[in-house]
Amino acid sequence: MPDKRALITGVTGQDGAYLSKLLLEKGYKVYGAHRPTASPNLWRLDELKIQNQIDFVPLDLLEFSNIQLLFEKIRPTEIYNLAAQSFVSKSFAQPLHTGDVDALGVARLLEAMRTTIPEARFYQASTSEMFGKVLAVPQNENTPFYPRSPYAVAKLYAHWLTINYRESYGMFACSGILFNHESPLRGIEFVTRKICSGLARWSRSQGAPVALGNVSARRDWGFAGDYVKGMWLMLQQASADDYVLATGQTHSVREFAEAAASTMGIQLEWQGSEGAEVGAIDYNTGKKVIEIHPSELRPADVECTQGDASKARINLGWTSEVGFEELVAMMARAELTRAHQGPLRHDPIFTGQG
Repeated sequence: MPDKRALITGVTGQDGAYLSKLLLEKGYKVYGAHRPTASPNLWRLDELKIQNQIDFVPLDLLEFSNIQLLFEKIRPTEIYNLAAQSFVSKSFAQPLHTGDVDALGVARLLEAMRTTIPEARFYQASTSEMFGKVLAVPQNENTPFYPRSPYAVAKLYAHWLTINYRESYGMFACSGILFNHESPLRGIEFVTRKICSGLARWSRSQGAPVALGNVSARRDWGFAGDYVKGMWLMLQQASADDYVLATGQTHSVREFAEAAASTMGIQLEWQGSEGAEVGAIDYNTGKKVIEIHPSELRPADVECTQGDASKARINLGWTSEVGFEELVAMMARAELTRAHQGPLRHDPIFTGQG
């Protein structure tokens, strides 16, 4: 067997695709886990031209014995758990399923690793959503958590369980508390890709406006390609620890929409006062581009997240290299290309964490 064998759950998601590419370039044999009942949606791996370099293996996070048998068979040296029910809004509608996958799924992975391959190294995809109703700005590894969704609660269980297995059994298990990270490979359900995709379609037909919710919400947005480097670096250290990955800068959904629209030659003019917008029109044509819709609002929202990645910079030598304007332009241009190529491909609901 090759010396470096990585198992990636959620391999077909945004992070799974970028991480696979990185590991393949570093000489790893990459195993990509997918649900046995579903055919993998490989469009992201196709776009990165790495589909044929990955060994796909069936894995069900809801069933323990199949995880254990897979670990015994391929004996990975590194395990990256990126699989999740990763949509915050969906977690309110499906809290039990979210908990079973995002919380207990991690318990099954850790226990199978402990009993089968305790020498392996484990990465858990935690999330800035765990900070929720933030109690300090910016947030770092010592900031108290205050989750505001079933998704964040489930992720917090997994986060603390990863720490517990590390401290109880001496396993190399760490969590990356990643702030929002985007790319042209982002799922269509996420607001950043939704904005870019909707604006690209509107720019072609000037038809239905893009439906958005709270455009005042602020996020710390970075590029997913930068963040997977941090995941890998965490597993290369002498000892396991948890790290925040973030840019340290925040921008509102409103700013994201304005930057994406500008890349496409659309000048937005908001209707309504800031914080109480009803939509936005194209300044040049007067046609409605964005509509604020109540159905897009969450029962409990996170107003602002801002990360402090000082620990990762010092200990890992990690930095976020792609800036906000470059990231938005990258995503907007990709959606314009897709809009000209034809109908968008739809992503599966069960994808890699983002």
